[in-house]
Amino acid sequence: MEIKQSKQHETALAVAALGVVFGDIGTSPLYALRECFAPERGVQATQAAVLGIVSLLVWTLTLIVCVKYVGIVMRADNKGEGGILALVSLVGRNLPKESRKRAGLIATLGIIGAALLLSDGMITPAISVLSAVEGLHDFAPSLSPYVVPISLVVLILLFPFQSRGTAKVGRIFGPVLILWFFALAILGAIALVDDPLILAALDPRNAISFALENRATTFGVLGSIFLAVTGAEVLYADLGHFGRSPIRRAWFMLVYPALMLDYLGQGAWLLDHPTETSNLFFNIVPNWLGLPMVVLATMATIIASQAVISGAFSLARQSVQLGYWPRIQVRHTSDETIGQVFVPLVNWFLLFGTVGLVLGFRKSGNLANAYGIAVSVTMLITTSLMIYVTTRIWKKGLWYLLPLEILLLAVEMVFVVSNMGKVASGGWIVVALAVAMFGLMKTWIDGRRLFGEQMRKFHLSPALFASSIALNPPQRIAGTAVFLTANPDGVPKALLHSLKHYRVLHSRTIILSVETLDIPRVEAEERAEVREYEAEIWQVNLRFGFSESPDLPRALRGLPIPSFSPEAADLTYFVGKESLFFTHAVGGMSWLRKRVFGFLFSNALNATDFFRLPASKIIELGGRTQL
Repeated sequence: MEIKQSKQHETALAVAALGVVFGDIGTSPLYALRECFAPERGVQATQAAVLGIVSLLVWTLTLIVCVKYVGIVMRADNKGEGGILALVSLVGRNLPKESRKRAGLIATLGIIGAALLLSDGMITPAISVLSAVEGLHDFAPSLSPYVVPISLVVLILLFPFQSRGTAKVGRIFGPVLILWFFALAILGAIALVDDPLILAALDPRNAISFALENRATTFGVLGSIFLAVTGAEVLYADLGHFGRSPIRRAWFMLVYPALMLDYLGQGAWLLDHPTETSNLFFNIVPNWLGLPMVVLATMATIIASQAVISGAFSLARQSVQLGYWPRIQVRHTSDETIGQVFVPLVNWFLLFGTVGLVLGFRKSGNLANAYGIAVSVTMLITTSLMIYVTTRIWKKGLWYLLPLEILLLAVEMVFVVSNMGKVASGGWIVVALAVAMFGLMKTWIDGRRLFGEQMRKFHLSPALFASSIALNPPQRIAGTAVFLTANPDGVPKALLHSLKHYRVLHSRTIILSVETLDIPRVEAEERAEVREYEAEIWQVNLRFGFSESPDLPRALRGLPIPSFSPEAADLTYFVGKESLFFTHAVGGMSWLRKRVFGFLFSNALNATDFFRLPASKIIELGGRTQL
């Protein structure tokens, strides 16, 4: 009975995954092959060109998604969590302790990957929705002037819906995506039957032959072919939402066959109509089915945005927990599935960015000329890290996966270079956003390090502090005081200032620190480390994983401290609230970067909300720190 329920649960997750994970890659047929034959590519739709380009596309889809992501990368989960930051944490945790430079390089790669994905994430909703609504040009020409307004309405309605949670959105959208993929498969199969010659594209020799005979042309076309796999990185990023098995099952049982049939069907139609390349996807749709397919495509592209948005939420949460970004509000949207979250700040950032791109580019073809740069670089980083995982963590011989990973690395380097040609045609926006995001994240990391160094100047160990209290006891008052500190080895400034100014100490004093480990989740029995000192002074270190949102009152329950309860009426949390003032006397960062860090620092979510502390039991003690 339990096995049956488990299978039913996995099937339900597979359906939900269809509605979240595969939206991006599943709507690529709307524009990927069409862009390969766009006029600016300079490609004539001859039989050799069609067979060669379709072959390049289907083998890129097979190699990048089936082999790399589904076959290899998704095995490199960080205790169930996926994505570039989870992979960076997995590699960093397994580095030799003396490899500080290498650890810094890997952390930098993670920051670059996160910045790139967040910046490129705004393009997917824009290009997907625009490409679907543009079907009105063929089936309802009178509505053509309203393509952009309709697209904007769809997008503006989509983003507020995210607060309902990934699982709920997936359950709603999953059945729609099932219908979408069946439609892709059926339409593609019908077109394929009309000209089965396109099946020759399954022979990779056609791809190789086209590439060798049209080297300059192929280089430009590869940037458009890459559009078919831009959603692949999201499969890995959403691993923590649904798990490996449901994603693999949905991919091989429905998504991959449907995509292959549709791309082959578009190629078959192009063989018979070599001059009509403007809207390949809708060209294989019968006229009587035109408007319903425009509606279904629009719904599918709404869902495509889910893949990017949910991946961005996971990425943002991991960035905060790993210390790459200031504390921001993160809401858990599921009590049953760990990892499903809603991040309001990221949601609105993506909304405004997507709307701006639609207004600026106005056509999906224009956006295609800017799309893919960031994802291709992130894929290259992922493959580079996977080489380390294979050889050093999995400890597989050089013959195991290394030759295949080197092949993937070479292929992706070609895609990166081909996509760089898009910088001048609008891709500079993505690059500029990625550089800005990287700059902010690096500034936050360096600022936190500098701030920590300044705070450690007031270092006093809990053991020494407790001994001094025992030798010269101050007046004790009833109750329990919990003092939060970022330094697990030192006494917080808030406690020292409180003792200095009020000259009293609570009868039970707890020094509490919170540590984020480079694993997704921490087991309950490993959550807390408790030390008892003299004079009823205790030190507690709570550990959380980077995929958890700390709930301190819950984590403090059941601690081995006599008569202690986080629900006690006489318990008070003391939180230090530092303000910064800047000076040239403290080196390590430029004056401008210090100012930027100060802005991020002052606007970070306060500890009360982030750690879910009861506001009625909080006392904030201010202080000033020179930076």
